[in-house]
Amino acid sequence: MIVVDANDRVLLLERADTGGWGLPGGFMDPGESLEETARREVMEEVGLEVDELTLMNVFSGPEQYYQYPNGDQVFNVTAVYTATVRDWSHLKQDPSEVSAAKLFTTSDLPADLIAPEVPILEHYSRFVGASR
Repeated sequence: MIVVDANDRVLLLERADTGGWGLPGGFMDPGESLEETARREVMEEVGLEVDELTLMNVFSGPEQYYQYPNGDQVFNVTAVYTATVRDWSHLKQDPSEVSAAKLFTTSDLPADLIAPEVPILEHYSRFVGASR
């Protein structure tokens, strides 16, 4: 999920399991739709209810490779939605998943982004620029 505020800043989470910064999101539960997964993950990780979802793109291939600190390796297939949040007052990180939550402009992203997030955020930056 790319969750943005009224100033087009992107919500990034410092992941408790990997230590790097990434987007809210995670794996689907059995029987869930992509949209249900996106909404659930944002709610679980930071307690926010997102507005209408817009499918931005689906990402796959070598750029979506990731090796977890425990050695597990994955090639993600990631459906990325964008959404806004009206009420940020409910922002509350789940400490088992999130060490920190912060809004960033696309021109000032943290250096330690989780690798598969980089092409997603680059695409988003172009996506936002094209819609203006």
